Amino acid sequence: MTAPELETSELEEDVERLSMVTDQVNEYFVGHPDVVEKLLASVLAGGHVLFEDYPGLGKTLLVKTLAQTIEADFDRVQFTPDVLPSDILGTRIWDPDQRSFTFEKGPVFTNILLGDEINRAPPKTQSALLEAMEEGQTTVDGNRFQLPDPFFVLATQNPIEQEGTYPLPEAQMDRFLLRMHTGYPQTEEDEREILRRRIDWKEDDPTDGIEPVISKESFVRLQAAAESVFVHEELLGYMSQIVRRLRDLDGVEVGPSPRGALALLKAGRAMALIRGRTFATPDDVKSVAVEALAHRTILEVEEVLEGAEAEVPVRHVLDEIPAPRPRKRPEGDGQP
Repeated sequence: MTAPELETSELEEDVERLSMVTDQVNEYFVGHPDVVEKLLASVLAGGHVLFEDYPGLGKTLLVKTLAQTIEADFDRVQFTPDVLPSDILGTRIWDPDQRSFTFEKGPVFTNILLGDEINRAPPKTQSALLEAMEEGQTTVDGNRFQLPDPFFVLATQNPIEQEGTYPLPEAQMDRFLLRMHTGYPQTEEDEREILRRRIDWKEDDPTDGIEPVISKESFVRLQAAAESVFVHEELLGYMSQIVRRLRDLDGVEVGPSPRGALALLKAGRAMALIRGRTFATPDDVKSVAVEALAHRTILEVEEVLEGAEAEVPVRHVLDEIPAPRPRKRPEGDGQP
Protein backbone atom coordinates (compact mmCIF):
# COMPACT_ATOMS: atom_id res chain seq x y z
CA MET A 1 0.00 0.00 0.00
CA THR A 2 1.38 3.41 -0.97
CA ALA A 3 1.19 6.52 1.20
CA PRO A 4 -1.20 9.24 -0.04
CA GLU A 5 0.38 12.03 -2.02
CA LEU A 6 0.54 15.41 -0.32
CA GLU A 7 -1.86 18.02 -1.69
CA THR A 8 -0.61 21.60 -2.03
CA SER A 9 -3.10 22.91 0.55
CA GLU A 10 -2.17 20.16 3.00
CA LEU A 11 1.54 20.83 2.48
CA GLU A 12 1.09 24.53 3.24
CA GLU A 13 -0.80 23.73 6.43
CA ASP A 14 1.80 21.16 7.51
CA VAL A 15 4.71 23.52 6.85
CA GLU A 16 2.95 26.29 8.77
CA ARG A 17 2.41 24.00 11.77
CA LEU A 18 6.02 22.82 11.73
CA SER A 19 7.22 26.41 11.44
CA MET A 20 5.16 27.29 14.52
CA VAL A 21 6.85 24.43 16.40
CA THR A 22 10.39 25.45 15.46
CA ASP A 23 9.69 29.14 16.13
CA GLN A 24 8.43 28.45 19.64
CA VAL A 25 11.28 26.07 20.51
CA ASN A 26 13.81 28.64 19.23
CA GLU A 27 12.30 31.22 21.58
CA TYR A 28 13.64 29.18 24.50
CA PHE A 29 16.63 27.34 23.02
CA VAL A 30 18.94 30.07 21.76
CA GLY A 31 21.48 30.00 18.95
CA HIS A 32 21.08 26.54 17.39
CA PRO A 33 18.22 26.56 14.85
CA ASP A 34 19.90 23.71 12.95
CA VAL A 35 19.82 21.51 16.08
CA VAL A 36 16.12 22.28 16.57
CA GLU A 37 15.40 21.47 12.92
CA LYS A 38 17.23 18.12 13.06
CA LEU A 39 15.63 17.18 16.37
CA LEU A 40 12.20 17.90 14.93
CA ALA A 41 13.07 15.87 11.81
CA SER A 42 14.06 12.89 13.95
CA VAL A 43 10.87 13.05 16.00
CA LEU A 44 8.79 13.42 12.83
CA ALA A 45 10.51 10.32 11.46
CA GLY A 46 9.67 8.39 14.62
CA GLY A 47 13.34 8.11 15.56
CA HIS A 48 15.21 8.39 18.85
CA VAL A 49 18.02 10.88 19.47
CA LEU A 50 21.24 10.66 21.47
CA PHE A 51 22.64 14.01 22.62
CA GLU A 52 26.34 13.74 23.38
CA ASP A 53 27.63 16.93 24.91
CA TYR A 54 28.84 18.72 28.02
CA PRO A 55 26.53 19.55 30.94
CA GLY A 56 24.72 22.88 31.09
CA LEU A 57 24.17 23.40 27.36
CA GLY A 58 20.38 23.36 27.45
CA LYS A 59 19.61 19.80 26.34
CA THR A 60 16.94 19.26 29.00
CA LEU A 61 15.40 22.67 28.27
CA LEU A 62 15.30 21.81 24.56
CA VAL A 63 13.54 18.49 25.09
CA LYS A 64 11.01 19.83 27.62
CA THR A 65 10.21 22.78 25.37
CA LEU A 66 9.55 20.48 22.42
CA ALA A 67 7.31 18.26 24.54
CA GLN A 68 5.23 21.23 25.74
CA THR A 69 5.04 22.69 22.24
CA ILE A 70 3.52 19.55 20.69
CA GLU A 71 1.33 18.78 23.73
CA ALA A 72 3.22 15.56 24.44
CA ASP A 73 3.52 13.85 27.81
CA PHE A 74 7.04 14.10 29.18
CA ASP A 75 8.99 12.11 31.75
CA ARG A 76 12.61 11.93 32.78
CA VAL A 77 14.94 9.25 34.14
CA GLN A 78 18.21 10.29 35.78
CA PHE A 79 20.37 7.25 35.11
CA THR A 80 22.74 6.13 37.86
CA PRO A 81 24.54 2.82 38.46
CA ASP A 82 21.81 1.66 40.85
CA VAL A 83 18.85 2.21 38.48
CA LEU A 84 17.10 -1.11 37.77
CA PRO A 85 15.06 -2.12 34.69
CA SER A 86 11.92 -2.07 36.85
CA ASP A 87 12.63 1.58 37.68
CA ILE A 88 12.11 2.34 33.98
CA LEU A 89 9.54 -0.19 32.83
CA GLY A 90 7.47 -0.55 35.99
CA THR A 91 6.75 -3.39 38.35
CA ARG A 92 3.96 -5.47 39.86
CA ILE A 93 2.92 -4.36 43.34
CA TRP A 94 0.51 -5.86 45.86
CA ASP A 95 -2.87 -4.13 46.06
CA PRO A 96 -4.34 -4.97 49.48
CA ASP A 97 -7.81 -3.71 48.48
CA GLN A 98 -8.06 -6.04 45.49
CA ARG A 99 -5.91 -8.70 47.16
CA SER A 100 -3.90 -9.17 43.98
CA PHE A 101 -0.84 -7.83 42.18
CA THR A 102 -1.30 -4.85 39.85
CA PHE A 103 1.12 -3.40 37.35
CA GLU A 104 2.51 0.02 38.25
CA LYS A 105 3.72 1.64 35.03
CA GLY A 106 7.19 3.17 34.95
CA PRO A 107 8.33 6.42 33.34
CA VAL A 108 8.75 4.71 29.93
CA PHE A 109 4.96 4.97 29.50
CA THR A 110 5.03 8.51 28.14
CA ASN A 111 5.38 10.28 24.79
CA ILE A 112 8.86 11.76 25.25
CA LEU A 113 11.27 10.09 27.64
CA LEU A 114 14.45 11.96 28.54
CA GLY A 115 17.14 9.52 29.60
CA ASP A 116 19.69 11.75 31.30
CA GLU A 117 23.29 10.41 31.30
CA ILE A 118 22.18 7.07 29.95
CA ASN A 119 25.75 5.74 29.94
CA ARG A 120 25.76 5.79 33.77
CA ALA A 121 23.27 2.92 33.86
CA PRO A 122 24.58 -0.68 33.81
CA PRO A 123 24.09 -2.71 30.59
CA LYS A 124 21.09 -4.65 31.94
CA THR A 125 19.23 -1.42 32.58
CA GLN A 126 20.25 0.06 29.23
CA SER A 127 18.97 -3.04 27.45
CA ALA A 128 15.57 -2.60 29.11
CA LEU A 129 15.01 0.28 26.70
CA LEU A 130 15.85 -1.72 23.54
CA GLU A 131 12.42 -3.31 23.04
CA ALA A 132 10.68 -0.03 23.81
CA MET A 133 12.84 1.91 21.36
CA GLU A 134 12.54 -0.63 18.55
CA GLU A 135 8.98 -1.93 18.86
CA GLY A 136 7.05 0.67 20.84
CA GLN A 137 6.17 -1.89 23.48
CA THR A 138 7.66 -3.44 26.57
CA THR A 139 7.41 -6.83 28.24
CA VAL A 140 7.17 -7.23 32.01
CA ASP A 141 6.73 -10.66 33.64
CA GLY A 142 5.75 -12.15 30.29
CA ASN A 143 3.02 -9.56 29.66
CA ARG A 144 3.30 -7.10 26.77
CA PHE A 145 2.31 -3.49 27.21
CA GLN A 146 1.91 -1.08 24.30
CA LEU A 147 3.55 2.31 24.73
CA PRO A 148 1.73 5.57 23.93
CA ASP A 149 1.80 7.00 20.41
CA PRO A 150 3.97 8.91 19.71
CA PHE A 151 6.90 7.58 21.73
CA PHE A 152 10.49 8.88 21.60
CA VAL A 153 13.61 8.41 23.68
CA LEU A 154 15.88 11.44 23.81
CA ALA A 155 18.97 10.38 25.72
CA THR A 156 22.03 12.32 26.83
CA GLN A 157 25.56 11.30 27.73
CA ASN A 158 28.61 13.22 28.87
CA PRO A 159 31.56 12.58 26.50
CA ILE A 160 34.30 13.72 28.89
CA GLU A 161 33.42 11.92 32.12
CA GLN A 162 34.24 8.20 31.84
CA GLU A 163 34.52 7.20 35.50
CA GLY A 164 31.51 5.22 36.66
CA THR A 165 30.05 4.91 33.15
CA TYR A 166 29.13 1.99 30.91
CA PRO A 167 29.64 2.58 27.16
CA LEU A 168 26.47 2.05 25.16
CA PRO A 169 26.57 -1.26 23.24
CA GLU A 170 26.55 -1.02 19.45
CA ALA A 171 23.08 -2.59 19.32
CA GLN A 172 21.68 0.26 21.38
CA MET A 173 23.65 2.97 19.58
CA ASP A 174 22.11 1.69 16.35
CA ARG A 175 18.60 2.28 17.78
CA PHE A 176 19.18 6.03 17.79
CA LEU A 177 18.19 7.60 14.49
CA LEU A 178 20.54 10.54 15.06
CA ARG A 179 23.40 11.38 17.41
CA MET A 180 23.71 15.12 17.87
CA HIS A 181 25.87 17.69 19.63
CA THR A 182 24.38 20.96 20.82
CA GLY A 183 27.70 22.68 21.48
CA TYR A 184 28.40 26.02 23.09
CA PRO A 185 26.58 29.19 21.97
CA GLN A 186 27.98 30.11 18.57
CA THR A 187 28.44 33.86 19.14
CA GLU A 188 28.82 36.31 22.00
CA GLU A 189 25.43 37.75 21.08
CA ASP A 190 23.84 34.31 21.55
CA GLU A 191 25.44 34.11 25.00
CA ARG A 192 24.06 37.53 25.89
CA GLU A 193 20.61 36.59 24.58
CA ILE A 194 20.54 33.59 26.92
CA LEU A 195 21.17 35.95 29.85
CA ARG A 196 18.52 38.43 28.64
CA ARG A 197 15.87 35.75 28.36
CA ARG A 198 16.76 34.39 31.80
CA ILE A 199 15.95 37.84 33.21
CA ASP A 200 12.57 37.82 31.44
CA TRP A 201 11.76 34.25 32.54
CA LYS A 202 12.61 35.00 36.21
CA GLU A 203 13.38 31.29 36.70
CA ASP A 204 15.82 28.72 35.33
CA ASP A 205 13.08 26.46 33.94
CA PRO A 206 10.40 28.45 32.07
CA THR A 207 8.77 25.43 30.40
CA ASP A 208 5.77 25.17 32.75
CA GLY A 209 4.23 28.24 31.14
CA ILE A 210 4.65 27.08 27.54
CA GLU A 211 1.38 26.68 25.63
CA PRO A 212 1.15 23.99 22.90
CA VAL A 213 1.04 25.31 19.33
CA ILE A 214 -0.30 22.01 17.91
CA SER A 215 -2.03 19.02 19.44
CA LYS A 216 -0.47 15.61 19.92
CA GLU A 217 -2.95 14.20 17.41
CA SER A 218 -1.93 16.79 14.81
CA PHE A 219 1.70 15.85 15.31
CA VAL A 220 0.93 12.18 14.68
CA ARG A 221 -0.71 13.23 11.41
CA LEU A 222 2.43 15.20 10.50
CA GLN A 223 4.44 12.01 11.02
CA ALA A 224 2.23 10.32 8.43
CA ALA A 225 2.74 13.29 6.08
CA ALA A 226 6.52 12.83 6.31
CA GLU A 227 6.05 9.25 5.08
CA SER A 228 4.39 10.55 1.91
CA VAL A 229 7.38 12.69 0.83
CA PHE A 230 8.58 11.51 -2.60
CA VAL A 231 12.09 10.07 -2.99
CA HIS A 232 13.45 9.64 -6.53
CA GLU A 233 15.23 6.45 -7.54
CA GLU A 234 18.45 8.42 -8.16
CA LEU A 235 18.36 9.72 -4.59
CA LEU A 236 17.90 6.18 -3.28
CA GLY A 237 21.02 5.24 -5.25
CA TYR A 238 22.88 8.21 -3.78
CA MET A 239 22.09 7.10 -0.21
CA SER A 240 23.14 3.54 -1.04
CA GLN A 241 26.45 4.77 -2.45
CA ILE A 242 27.16 6.78 0.71
CA VAL A 243 26.79 3.85 3.10
CA ARG A 244 28.53 1.35 0.83
CA ARG A 245 31.49 3.65 0.23
CA LEU A 246 31.75 4.32 3.96
CA ARG A 247 32.03 0.59 4.67
CA ASP A 248 34.94 0.24 2.25
CA LEU A 249 36.85 3.35 3.31
CA ASP A 250 40.39 2.96 4.66
CA GLY A 251 40.50 3.31 8.42
CA VAL A 252 36.90 2.15 8.89
CA GLU A 253 36.57 -1.22 10.59
CA VAL A 254 32.76 -1.49 10.54
CA GLY A 255 30.51 0.73 8.44
CA PRO A 256 26.80 1.50 8.77
CA SER A 257 24.32 -1.35 8.37
CA PRO A 258 21.22 -1.03 6.15
CA ARG A 259 19.59 0.60 9.17
CA GLY A 260 21.97 3.51 8.57
CA ALA A 261 20.65 3.93 5.02
CA LEU A 262 17.10 3.78 6.38
CA ALA A 263 18.01 6.52 8.86
CA LEU A 264 19.10 8.72 5.94
CA LEU A 265 15.82 8.00 4.17
CA LYS A 266 13.59 8.73 7.17
CA ALA A 267 15.41 11.85 8.36
CA GLY A 268 15.84 13.17 4.81
CA ARG A 269 12.12 12.89 4.13
CA ALA A 270 11.28 14.69 7.36
CA MET A 271 13.74 17.48 6.56
CA ALA A 272 12.09 17.95 3.16
CA LEU A 273 8.67 18.36 4.79
CA ILE A 274 10.03 20.85 7.33
CA ARG A 275 11.55 22.83 4.44
CA GLY A 276 8.25 22.93 2.58
CA ARG A 277 8.67 20.34 -0.15
CA THR A 278 6.79 17.21 -1.22
CA PHE A 279 10.03 15.63 -2.48
CA ALA A 280 13.42 14.99 -0.85
CA THR A 281 16.67 16.36 -2.27
CA PRO A 282 20.36 15.49 -1.84
CA ASP A 283 20.70 18.53 0.44
CA ASP A 284 18.09 17.07 2.80
CA VAL A 285 20.09 13.85 2.99
CA LYS A 286 23.45 15.59 3.36
CA SER A 287 22.16 17.82 6.17
CA VAL A 288 21.55 14.79 8.43
CA ALA A 289 24.19 12.36 7.11
CA VAL A 290 26.82 13.01 9.79
CA GLU A 291 24.29 12.73 12.62
CA ALA A 292 22.77 9.56 11.10
CA LEU A 293 25.94 7.67 10.17
CA ALA A 294 28.87 8.69 12.40
CA HIS A 295 27.67 6.76 15.47
CA ARG A 296 27.16 3.72 13.24
CA THR A 297 30.74 3.86 11.97
CA ILE A 298 33.50 2.11 13.94
CA LEU A 299 37.06 3.17 13.16
CA GLU A 300 40.09 0.88 13.24
CA VAL A 301 42.04 0.89 16.50
CA GLU A 302 44.99 2.73 14.96
CA GLU A 303 42.72 5.56 13.85
CA VAL A 304 41.14 5.85 17.30
CA LEU A 305 44.53 5.96 19.01
CA GLU A 306 45.52 8.82 16.72
CA GLY A 307 42.46 10.77 17.82
CA ALA A 308 40.39 10.35 14.66
CA GLU A 309 36.61 10.79 14.89
CA ALA A 310 33.94 8.98 12.89
CA GLU A 311 32.48 12.25 11.60
CA VAL A 312 35.57 12.76 9.41
CA PRO A 313 35.12 9.75 7.07
CA VAL A 314 31.41 10.54 6.74
CA ARG A 315 32.19 14.07 5.58
CA HIS A 316 34.89 12.69 3.28
CA VAL A 317 32.39 10.40 1.57
CA LEU A 318 29.85 13.23 1.21
CA ASP A 319 32.53 15.33 -0.53
CA GLU A 320 33.64 12.41 -2.69
CA ILE A 321 30.32 11.16 -4.09
CA PRO A 322 28.61 13.49 -6.58
CA ALA A 323 25.01 14.26 -5.64
CA PRO A 324 22.23 13.83 -8.20
CA ARG A 325 20.14 16.84 -9.10
CA PRO A 326 16.86 17.23 -7.20
CA ARG A 327 13.89 15.55 -8.89
CA LYS A 328 10.19 15.97 -8.20
CA ARG A 329 7.63 13.19 -8.39
CA PRO A 330 6.88 12.31 -12.04
CA GLU A 331 3.25 12.41 -13.17
CA GLY A 332 1.47 9.17 -12.43
CA ASP A 333 4.21 7.84 -10.13
CA GLY A 334 2.65 5.99 -7.20
CA GLN A 335 5.79 5.84 -5.06
CA PRO A 336 5.20 6.88 -1.45
